[in-house]
Order: sequence, then C-alpha cells, then structure tokens
Amino acid sequence: MCALLKRRARYNTPMTSCTIHTVTLSCHPDAPSQAVRRIDARIGRTPDGTLAVTYIIEADIDRLRVPRPRPPAMAQRLWQHTCCELFIARKDSPAYHEFNLAPSGEWAAYAFDRYRHGAARVEEALEPQVAVRSTREKLELDAVIRLDRLSPTYAETGLLLALSAVIEDEHGSLSYWALMHAPGGPDFHHPYAFALELE
Repeated sequence: MCALLKRRARYNTPMTSCTIHTVTLSCHPDAPSQAVRRIDARIGRTPDGTLAVTYIIEADIDRLRVPRPRPPAMAQRLWQHTCCELFIARKDSPAYHEFNLAPSGEWAAYAFDRYRHGAARVEEALEPQVAVRSTREKLELDAVIRLDRLSPTYAETGLLLALSAVIEDEHGSLSYWALMHAPGGPDFHHPYAFALELE
C-alpha cells in the first residue's frame, strides 16, 4: 500500500475504492534550483469525500530551508518559504480553493470565486491532516483533506486540480514547481495550471 493510503489509514477513515494518480512537477525556467532534483506527487480521491495527497521532494535537503515542526494551526504567507500547494476547482465553475501546506504542519486555505479574486477562509473546521517525513535526500509531505468541508458538491462532481510547490534554498532563493506552468512568470492560480482531472 502506498504512503498516500497509509496516511489515510492513520486517521481511521474507512477506506473505499481510490484511484491513485502520480504526477511529476516541473521547475519554472525563470527560477531554477540547484538543490532539488525532482518533485513528484501522488493524489487520490475516495467516494466518501476525502482527498489525499503526498508530495515527494528529492533533493539535497541540507541545502534547503525547511520550516521546523510546529503545532498544527492556520498561518499566513506560508508560500514565502518552502511550501506545497494544492488548488481544487469544479470542472464547471471558475471558483476554486487553494491550500498551502507547510512542512512545519501549518496550513492555510483560501476561497476564490474566480481567478485571483476572493478572500481568505478562516474556518478551523477545514483542518487538513498534515504529516512530514524527511531524510538527507528526500522530504515527503502527506495531507488529507475532507472535500465536503469545502463544498458538498466537491464530493459529487468532477474536479480539476493544480499541484505546485515553492522551495526555498539555503540562500533564500525560491524555485517554483508545478504540474503545468502558464506562459510568463510563475502563476499557480492560472487556469492553465489546473491540469489534473479527477472524475
């Protein structure tokens, strides 16, 4: 059983059928990283309304700035440092949600009614479950998200996802990784970035 499903089992959530998608994120050419070799993500959605994702960052971890563990809590501006991100949208709507998931265990969630237009969510009930494992060569971040806490329709309809990560190196430089990059500078919110479809 892959780490994605193991993570879900830790929270005693009943396991139903789940198709796992594995994707590779690419680094934006305007902000290359010398420390990171590869970033993959595994993601699965179950009929009971749970989304589980694992980010696998292969790198010289000692050359990265990785936030230290803290008590799980909402936080702001996590994207200014090493952080994994997940964007969730219905296939038939311009509205979407953004999750910032930090290796510290902190998180943030934002709701947008269209491209970059919306306000931060402040509902503690969203609380994604985040866990991190790290060695000198790899950092893995797991997150489990209850879709019904975002919207009841998310558990019943096709979704489009954008997966991305911001990685801060030892000098404070940021690299931007995404499943799909839009033309121009890094922009994880661009509709072009929503490249993974979940039925």
